[in-house]
Amino acid sequence: MLSEQLGVTLDPALLELAFTHRSFAYESGSSETNERLEFLGDSVLGLIVTEELYKRYPDFDESRLSPLRSGVVNMRALADIARGLQLGQYIRLGKGEEVTNGRDKNSLLADALEALIGAIYLQFGFAQCTEIVRTLISPTMDSAVARGAGLDGKTALQELAATLGMGAPEYIVSEEGPDHDKNFTAVAMLASQELSSGTGKSKREAEQVAARAAYEALKTANPQG
Repeated sequence: MLSEQLGVTLDPALLELAFTHRSFAYESGSSETNERLEFLGDSVLGLIVTEELYKRYPDFDESRLSPLRSGVVNMRALADIARGLQLGQYIRLGKGEEVTNGRDKNSLLADALEALIGAIYLQFGFAQCTEIVRTLISPTMDSAVARGAGLDGKTALQELAATLGMGAPEYIVSEEGPDHDKNFTAVAMLASQELSSGTGKSKREAEQVAARAAYEALKTANPQG
C-alpha cells in the first residue's frame, strides 16, 4: 500500500486528484487534473533537494550543486522513484494513454510523483513533506554523487572525448507535447555514432542527462581515458 510506503495516510480525494492525468479528465468531461498539484510539487521538490544538497555538501559551489541537482530532479530519476512506489497502477488515464503503455512512460510517472509530493505538502505541510521526500530521494542522491553527477555532464564528456581523440560531441534534440508541458529527448553523438539518449523538461536537462550517460559508457569502455 502506498500509505505504508510513505508512512502517512493521504486524503482519498487529494490522492485521486494527484493521479488524474489530463487524458482521463478530458475523456470524462472533467476539468480536474493533476497538473496544478504537479506544478506545486515540482517547486516543493526542487526546494527540498536544493536544501539537502546545500547542507550535505558545504564545500561544493554552485557549479557543482546545480548539475548534481539535475542528476536527482530529472525525468528519468523521478520516474524510477515512481516505479519503486508502483505509482503506475494508480494513475487514471484516458484510453489513448492506456493502449500506448502510459503507465510506464517516464514523463507520466515523473509528473505523478511531483503531483503526489504536491498533495503531501498540502495535507501535511513543508516539514513532514521534507522528511518523506528525503527518504524517497536519498538513494537517488547517493547514486548521482557516485556517478559524478556533480560534474557538468557536457563538459565532462567533451573533455573525455578530447582525451581519447574522438572529436567533439554533438546533440540531436527532439521535443513532443503541448507548449505548457513539453518533453525533450537528446541523443549524444560522437564520431557519428549514437552513444546515449536522455530526456528532460528542457533541452538543457535532456542534453545533460544524455551527456552523463554517454560519459559513463565511454569511461567504462575506456577506463584508462
